[in-house]
Amino acid sequence: MIILQTQHLSKVFGTETLFQNISLQIQERSRIALVGRNGTGKSTLLKILAGIESNDNGTVSKIKDLSIGYLDQHSAVDTAHTIWEEMLSVFSKTITLHHLVQETAALLTQEHILNNPKIYEQTLNTYDTLQHELEQQGGYRYEADIRSVLHGLRFFEQDYHRSISELSGGQKTRLALAKLLLEKHDLLILDEPTNHLDIDTLSWLENYLSNYKGALLIVSHDRYFLDKVVNEVYEISQKTSHYFKGNYSYYLNEKEVRLASAWKAYDKQQAEIEKLEDFVAKNLVRASTTKRAQSRRKQLEKMVRLEKPKQDDKSMHFQFMAEKESGQVVLQAENLSIGYENTVLSSPISLDIRKQQAVALIGPNGIGKSTLLKSILGHVSLLNGEIKLGSNVTIGYYDQEQTLLSPQKDVLHELWDDYPLVNEKDIRSTLGSFLFSGHDVLKPVHTLSGGERARLLLAKLAMKHDNFLILDEPTNHLDLDSKEILEDTLIRFDGTLLFISHDRYFINRIATHIVELSKTGSTLYIGDYDYYLEKKAQEHGITQPESSAQTTTQERDYISQKETQKLRRQLERAIQQLEDNMAHYDSQIAQIENELSQPDVYTDFEKSHNLTQSLHTIRQHYDEAMTQWESKHFELDEINASSS
Repeated sequence: MIILQTQHLSKVFGTETLFQNISLQIQERSRIALVGRNGTGKSTLLKILAGIESNDNGTVSKIKDLSIGYLDQHSAVDTAHTIWEEMLSVFSKTITLHHLVQETAALLTQEHILNNPKIYEQTLNTYDTLQHELEQQGGYRYEADIRSVLHGLRFFEQDYHRSISELSGGQKTRLALAKLLLEKHDLLILDEPTNHLDIDTLSWLENYLSNYKGALLIVSHDRYFLDKVVNEVYEISQKTSHYFKGNYSYYLNEKEVRLASAWKAYDKQQAEIEKLEDFVAKNLVRASTTKRAQSRRKQLEKMVRLEKPKQDDKSMHFQFMAEKESGQVVLQAENLSIGYENTVLSSPISLDIRKQQAVALIGPNGIGKSTLLKSILGHVSLLNGEIKLGSNVTIGYYDQEQTLLSPQKDVLHELWDDYPLVNEKDIRSTLGSFLFSGHDVLKPVHTLSGGERARLLLAKLAMKHDNFLILDEPTNHLDLDSKEILEDTLIRFDGTLLFISHDRYFINRIATHIVELSKTGSTLYIGDYDYYLEKKAQEHGITQPESSAQTTTQERDYISQKETQKLRRQLERAIQQLEDNMAHYDSQIAQIENELSQPDVYTDFEKSHNLTQSLHTIRQHYDEAMTQWESKHFELDEINASSS
């Protein structure tokens, strides 16, 4: 069933048309990605569909009472509540209903109601209605739901009573996502939901959204994420929309196929037109062929001419070239401890980076990845250990926080001031390679978007010609096309790379080595991201049979996936059983508490004592189940992270 659709939608800013003739359909279980370059209007379209902004032409139609949840790139929870209080607020109606059920149950035990059959029947009917409504809203499962989502987004039991005002911006954004997921809307509209998420959390979110009961419309620059979650793609290009039935990888292939087909049809028609026009020109004035020429001319006039296929807008084109070669040894470090003052984030860390290696630094948020890079650069002091650079090593640094830019300068002088001896024409030419042309180069840096700042930082980095590039989240803010250009450029780079990224597709294309950071130090994996996942799966006990000459890589992958799926299903069943048990214990606890509130029980010492003992035992069972539930969830998260 279609729950929302648009027809001929357009949006205009001043005299500029942002997009037009946008038509899309969202079914009740749709999994849709909205893609397109930065500036094509993706976020604006999402806001129109969410009812936050208005469109200028066209229509948005949706079913009655459609519940829409919207998360923008800057969403954050910012209240005086604790984390747990804020999450409970999602279920305020359920909690109120729960209290009403308890109060109504208590009324049924009161003597004045028991002695009045009519009132008793009315009260009993009310109780049944409330109980049914409570079950429809999830009954007693809401606390388990909260714990599940908070755990998946890396908030643990010890965090629950922290004040939200104490949290970082990234944590507040993750809480906004948690709250939205718990609200269980019919349609989730998510604008860059993967921002501020580490790789493990991304894997959890992929699995959660894959099982989400409502519809999804997502803007994301994470290609692994899109491939895992979506099965439809709408692209905005040339100011209109194009539909593809498949995931992101299918979209990329199909887009190339469609473009090639369009060029083939266009070229074929152009050849036919040229042939007909040539015949008309040569034969129209000759008596013997005039009729045939006139026929060809009518054929030309009636022909529906194909438009020349439109290419995408301009792409970046640049390269990183080292001015001089480094020695074979680029960087060495042993027994490093990193952190701030008396807080150790990770230790001991060892690094041995050689010429032309591409080393990806991965690990959970807060483990010190950026701190390690800043320690290598000398921006942050080491707590222990020493870092040694090899001979002729020159370092270029990309800062994810973009603090290396001067807000008060314009784009032209941000680059030119670093290279005053280079003439303006060459500076402008370099900026043009990064899509800054004409009056764009006169824009103040503080007015630039995140994507424009990222391109400007890359322009500055390309001008330096260093042989060792240290990159902290270089793909943040870049659209998908720009990411692919950067990947190709880094693959061609003849120097050495050390980088942090949460983009698993980017890591897989670039990395030759993976260094995983944890509280207990560093672990080296010699290979790309797929190799790292394979080794992690083995570490978690997902064994594979011994290889033989007849066993192909594809067969080994298949066996590994089957083992992973088997273990995942076992854990999911165990978690579901534990959640059912906890719901049952909750129900028993509520029932006993209700009985203990009755006069004929609390005045009877023996009954009261026995029920209190039972209550204590059931609460112990609940706590044990909760401990097992958290343990199983942790195991499942580890498996999902290893197999993503």
